[in-house]
Amino acid sequence: MPDSNGKNQDYYRNPRPEMMDFVPSSAKTVLDVGCGAGAFGAAIKARGAEVWGVEPSSVAEQAAQRLDRVIHLPIEDAHSVLPPRYFDCIVFNDVLEHLLDPWAVLRHARDWLSPEGLLVASIPNIRHLRELKALVLSKQWDYSEEGILDASHLRFFTIASIPKLFSSCGYDLLRIRGINSGPVGWKFRLLNALTAKVFDDTLYMQFACIARPSLPQ
Repeated sequence: MPDSNGKNQDYYRNPRPEMMDFVPSSAKTVLDVGCGAGAFGAAIKARGAEVWGVEPSSVAEQAAQRLDRVIHLPIEDAHSVLPPRYFDCIVFNDVLEHLLDPWAVLRHARDWLSPEGLLVASIPNIRHLRELKALVLSKQWDYSEEGILDASHLRFFTIASIPKLFSSCGYDLLRIRGINSGPVGWKFRLLNALTAKVFDDTLYMQFACIARPSLPQ
C-alpha cells in the first residue's frame, strides 16, 4: 500500500549495493540520511560500524529494528537531535534531490562530521540519456512514481552542477563517478565520438560522490 508520499514499501527497501564501496571501510560511525527500511545501513553495520538512520516516512519503524538508532524526522528537523562531530561518514543516497533546500542541509551536515569525516552521496543525473531523448526528441517531461523524474523530486543536477553544489556548501569534492549505466547502440557511440564524447555523462542514471569539508583558508 502506498504511503503518504505515494510510495510503495519496495521503494524504501533498495539495498543500493553499488554504493557500498564508496563508504570508507574505516568508518566506525555512519549516518544514513533517508535510510528507508534500513537495508543499506544494515549492510554497513555488518561491516562493524555503528549506524544511525534518519527517515521521515513510516518505514522508520522497520529501519529501527536493523540499525543502532533511527530518527523519525525529516533531516531538516533533525539538527538538534544529531550529535556534533560524531559521524565518520554521512550518506545521502538519492536524497538531496527531494529536499527544498539541499544547500542548507549540506551545510548543517558539516557539523555532524568527525574531524576526518566524509560525506557520500548518490545524486540522479537529469541528463541521463532516456530523459534527454524524451525531452529533446519527444518534447516530453513526464513525472513518474520513481526514477530520475520521480514526482517528489524538487531539485535536479548534472555532472557540471554537482561540483558547484558541494563547493558552495563548503566541501571539496574528492570523487565523482557515474553509476547504473545501461547498454547503448551504435548510433549513440558514433554521435558521442563525433562530438568529442560530450554525451559520456548521459550514460549514467546517478553520480556517486565523495566529499569532505573544505579546510579553512
